[in-house]
Amino acid sequence: MAGRTKSKPRFRRIVLKISGEALLDKKSSLTIDPRAAASVAASIQDALRMKVQTAVVVGGGNIIRGGLQKSGRIGRLAGDAMGMLATVINALAIKNALDNIGVKSIVQSAVGMDRFVEPVSIERAVSELERGHVVFFAGGTGNPYFTTDTAAALRTLEIGADALLKATKVDGVYSSDPVKNPKAKRFRRISYSEAIARRLGVMDATAFSLCMDGSIPIVVFDFFRKGNMKRVLEGRSIGTVVS
Repeated sequence: MAGRTKSKPRFRRIVLKISGEALLDKKSSLTIDPRAAASVAASIQDALRMKVQTAVVVGGGNIIRGGLQKSGRIGRLAGDAMGMLATVINALAIKNALDNIGVKSIVQSAVGMDRFVEPVSIERAVSELERGHVVFFAGGTGNPYFTTDTAAALRTLEIGADALLKATKVDGVYSSDPVKNPKAKRFRRISYSEAIARRLGVMDATAFSLCMDGSIPIVVFDFFRKGNMKRVLEGRSIGTVVS
C-alpha cells in the first residue's frame, strides 16, 4: 500500500505572536518557567518540521504588566521601556529552549543592545528564515506607545509573511468574555472592521489596521492545547480567522 501523501502547509511563512504570560510559572514566583519555554519551543519545532518559516514576537507581560503603569507609580515612557527590555529577556529564554533541542535561531531587537542580540535587519531576518532558522523580533517597535501586537503586525508585513498567528489561552475570538459569559459566541471567521468595531480586545486597533491594509489574515487559537500549532498549519478549522 502506498504511503500517505503529506499535504502542503496552509502557510509558507508566519509570524507567531506569544504573550509573555505564556512563560510564567503559575505555581511559584518565577517569571520564566523553563518548562513553559520548552513547551513553546516544541510547538515552534512542529512548524519547522512542516517546512514553515517561523518568526516570533513575544510580549513581556510576565515581567512587567500594563496594569502596573495604570497604578500611576510608573510612567508610560518608563513602563514601555521596561516592557521592551522584557521582550528581549523572553526571546532569549525561548531561544535557549530551542538551542536545547538543536533548533537554530537568532534574536533581533528594535532596541540597541548589540552585546546580547542583533539589531533588526529585515534582509538578514528573511535570509535566516529561508535557511530554516527561527527569527525572534524583540524590543517591540523600538518606540513607546506601541504594543507588541502592533510590532507583530509590522514585522509580518516587513518580512512578507502569509499570516499572523496569535497564540492565546482560549480557542478563538468570542463576542464577549467566555469566562464571564457562558453564552458568548465564538466566531470561526470575522472581518477586521467588525473586530475593531466590536472592540473584542484580542489585538489592538493599530495591529488590526496594519493587517487589514496588508490583507494579512490573523489566526487566533489556543496555543496551549498540544498539537494545535500543527493543526492550524494543516488548515484545520480551529480558532478564529480574522480576515
